[in-house]
Amino acid sequence: MSVGVLALQGDFREHASVLSALGADVELVRRPEELARISGLVIPGGESSVMDKLSRTFGLAEPLRAAVRSGLPVYGTCAGLIMLADTILDGIAGQEGIGGLDIAVRRNAFGSQTASFETDLDVPVLGGAPVHAAFIRAPIVETVGPRATALATLADGRCVAVEQGNLLGTSFHPEITGEHRFHEYFLRKVQTAAFAA
Repeated sequence: MSVGVLALQGDFREHASVLSALGADVELVRRPEELARISGLVIPGGESSVMDKLSRTFGLAEPLRAAVRSGLPVYGTCAGLIMLADTILDGIAGQEGIGGLDIAVRRNAFGSQTASFETDLDVPVLGGAPVHAAFIRAPIVETVGPRATALATLADGRCVAVEQGNLLGTSFHPEITGEHRFHEYFLRKVQTAAFAA
């Protein structure tokens, strides 16, 4: 399986390391022609507004939107979740996303870097023990539309993980806590989509 990691900005190396350890053939994606060679894509955490600007600068924004529309499995963490959201409630002026997830997100919903925290989440779709999740200047899913499904919520009920068909998104960073079950779950989506093609 060839899985891409969008490598314009953010913690793409950490995702690439996890995916490689799970047996995926990883390609760092910075150009449209690289996007055409992969069976799935991870959009890492980082700064969503910078990622948006760079995706347009490198001519990737429209190919990314087309790939999502065509059913490419995509997993977005933190900034990647923001990029996949159909609605960004508090984006900077001119900020655009890729879209695809029927959700509305709020950027930096927990405050600054100093307000970062870790917690355990029940994620029934993954089974087993709770997921240890790290939230770093994380977004929150304010609204889950009818086409999307919430996978995990905080104790106060706010949604922090969603899926919709081949799309998966988390507010937190499983790539930095040694929690690989979300990546494994995503790779199963990639395999299923490849077999169906």
